[in-house]
Amino acid sequence: MKRFLALVIFVSVFATTGLQAQNSKDGERARLEKEIEILDAQLKRTNLQRSDALSSLGIIRKKVANRQALVRRSDDEISALDIRIGTAQKEINALQQRLDTMTVYYRRLVRNAYKNRDARVWYMYLLSSGSVAQAGRRYGYLKTLSSKMNVQARKIKSTQQKIKVRQDELKSLRKAAEKLRDKRALELASLRKDEKTSSGLVSRLNRERTKYQKQLNEKRRQVEALKMEVRKALSVKSSKPVDVKLAAEFENNRGKLPWPVTGVVVEGFGQHYHPVYKSVKLPFNNGVTMAVQPGTKAHAVFNGVVKQIIVMPGYSQCVLVQHGSYFTFYCKLRSVSVKTGTKVTTGQVLGEVDTINGETLFHFQLWKDKNPQNPELWLR
Repeated sequence: MKRFLALVIFVSVFATTGLQAQNSKDGERARLEKEIEILDAQLKRTNLQRSDALSSLGIIRKKVANRQALVRRSDDEISALDIRIGTAQKEINALQQRLDTMTVYYRRLVRNAYKNRDARVWYMYLLSSGSVAQAGRRYGYLKTLSSKMNVQARKIKSTQQKIKVRQDELKSLRKAAEKLRDKRALELASLRKDEKTSSGLVSRLNRERTKYQKQLNEKRRQVEALKMEVRKALSVKSSKPVDVKLAAEFENNRGKLPWPVTGVVVEGFGQHYHPVYKSVKLPFNNGVTMAVQPGTKAHAVFNGVVKQIIVMPGYSQCVLVQHGSYFTFYCKLRSVSVKTGTKVTTGQVLGEVDTINGETLFHFQLWKDKNPQNPELWLR
């Protein structure tokens, strides 16, 4: 009984774990596909011939990475389906072999019953017994023969039903595998197309290095100007003491803060090198830059107070929110729906993301005092 209960528990846990893993895989595929949709829309709105080639290359490469992840996921799913198909086929073969054996045995029983099909033969068989004991044994044999035939017939029918169920499952698995292979082929074709576009941008950057070096220098000036403006804003002393309790609550939510927008990170925090001019350092990114859909609203990630609203070239309008000794910075906004000194709550709309030169990009920073933090370590 204990073994049986242990087996039931094991099977239940295994099935639950398998279901959770599948749900996780489905969720990851949906996320990748949604990100590709956002990046696709971003590229369609952008004229690749006139826009910032470096920015476009970052978006294309992120899209390529997502396509590659989808192809790998399809390969894994196809492999898993192939294993299940093989297992199902083995089960069917084993059941068929068992059915064949039972059928042979059943035929023997039928032949024996046929020999004694006349009730008079049965009676003569019993009456010709040499003793009561022998008559009892013969009666038992005839009774057992009839019982065995019935039992065997039920077993055969049950096995036939199991084979039918397994065959239906196998058919369904093969259909799913075929559909997945078709989907993988489309993903692979899209991947090759995106890789070709990426290669074209790389070639253009190499051909027109002087032109794009000027773009890069302009971007560097904009980034440095924004850094100086943020540090200046953080240096302004408030007449009110720092809200220590709010800062502690903010810190306790590290890794659990909501994302300010729904989108795709196309440039992460920290120091990066130019993807084409390998020796050239890009401006240090104090936050994350995300591709979003036009009309996307930016939301406060935590309770706080609007410390300042800043307008900067290349960044449109920016909202700086204070959370005690922590600060969050929301940039590239077309419009702002709060004012300096406004108390905001988690999830409150701060403004709408701007579209600049066909690109709808949102920039987000998170600071502790005067030290920039990697936002992805704080957001859930």
